[in-house]
Amino acid sequence: MTMSGPAAQAKSLREAFVGRFGESPSHTTRAPGRVNLLGEHIDYNDLPVLPMAIQREAKLVFRPRNDSIVRIHNLSAEFEDVEFEIRPGVAKSEAGHWANYCKAPADELARRFAIWRGFDAVIESTVPVASGLSSSSALVNAVGLTLAYLNEIETEPLPLAEVMAEAERYTGTRGGGMDQAISMAGRANCAAKISFAPLRITHLAIPNDWSFIIADTGVRAEKSGNRQATYNRRRQECEDALRAVGAAVVAAEMTHQPVDSYPALLAGIGVHAALALGEDVLDGHLARRFRHVMTEANRVREAADLLLSADLEGFGALMDASHGSLHSDYHVSSPELDELVGIAREGGAVGARLTGAGFGGCTVSLADRGAVDGVLEAMTSQYFEPRGLAADLDNHLFVAIPSAGAEINEL
Repeated sequence: MTMSGPAAQAKSLREAFVGRFGESPSHTTRAPGRVNLLGEHIDYNDLPVLPMAIQREAKLVFRPRNDSIVRIHNLSAEFEDVEFEIRPGVAKSEAGHWANYCKAPADELARRFAIWRGFDAVIESTVPVASGLSSSSALVNAVGLTLAYLNEIETEPLPLAEVMAEAERYTGTRGGGMDQAISMAGRANCAAKISFAPLRITHLAIPNDWSFIIADTGVRAEKSGNRQATYNRRRQECEDALRAVGAAVVAAEMTHQPVDSYPALLAGIGVHAALALGEDVLDGHLARRFRHVMTEANRVREAADLLLSADLEGFGALMDASHGSLHSDYHVSSPELDELVGIAREGGAVGARLTGAGFGGCTVSLADRGAVDGVLEAMTSQYFEPRGLAADLDNHLFVAIPSAGAEINEL
């Protein structure tokens, strides 16, 4: 019998470990990627989001060491070996290097918990790189969970996810905490409404006849270099818009509570009053960024209810509206993303949108199970085949499986 899938991956990882380090690994760690269904670019504004963990994951096999050295070999020839010593202030590799996502959790955990024990590992990730499916956070979580386990740090998934969110800022990206939280604490067959400050998670079952289709444009959505600067600028624009609207709320005596966050703004005056005030006091790109944040937060609130009532068409309409806002107000879409969204809708999807930071990467489309083949065929024939991407179609186009969060197991 020929092994395939996870069993074959585990076997190749173990064999590679023996070949690289001369002995057998003792444990395996996995951390999934994710697809964000609704709530884009609002987690770093402390507003709720609605992602789910997926079957694509970062997986490593490892063996503990008796010193502070970490050595990681990647099965992909694209990535060179990583070796460093655990300590606060781990020296960074060049910007965008994959080693920084291995060093980030070591640096953060060393600062917080004075960890010292390292490991040898072989790693492989099935999360497409720079696709908007959180390949970076899956890697950070896999390494971070391994280090926490080896150094006997007792912590639940969500607290550790918060530490990993801080850790990833080592790489230079000012992200929120969504990616780390869903990768650590996802539940099979569920999406999750994740709230922040404090971090909380509510699991929501996905109806059996709903299918979420992920399509990778083939254009990398790198969070480094110019893209990182643009991503960080969006966050700064949101902060500037909040400051202006918050000052107007105080001046108009619309609430007696401090307006120092987006949740405080919504709790104080509500989304409709906030949108009206934003139109009065903001203009240009700040007005557009603010409008996206407000309307996207409202879509997440509505989407959680639609999931519970299994309203497929209603949920799809919210996805369509989200993409329109990300295109016109947040300016993070691209011609390829827009094209795939259009093809998905024409092929039978009830809704589609970009997912992740944008600028490239993936779309996510919602379809009734019976319409999935039509959507896949339309995307294949109208997008992937004309671009010569059909030979690697499994990596570019697949139906997401709502999956469980990160875990460690003995071999």
